[in-house]
Amino acid sequence: MSRLAGTVLTISAAEHRSQRQNRVAARERLSALIREAVMPPSIRRSTKPTKGSRRRRLDEKHRRSETKSGRRRPTGQD
Repeated sequence: MSRLAGTVLTISAAEHRSQRQNRVAARERLSALIREAVMPPSIRRSTKPTKGSRRRRLDEKHRRSETKSGRRRPTGQD
């Protein structure tokens, strides 16, 4: 069920027996919802690759290069 009906935001609370307590609970939910909406999104900080991962990547590139160079047509060594 959507909370937004047209331009009206609906928040219901039925956790207490008292109507007054339910209204207070609904107001607290509304304030929490607004607080969450106003907060800026968390920013992902990029990190550098580790030295080991860089070395593994270059080793794999080197192995792949050797494999592909082995498939080439031999040059004229007459």
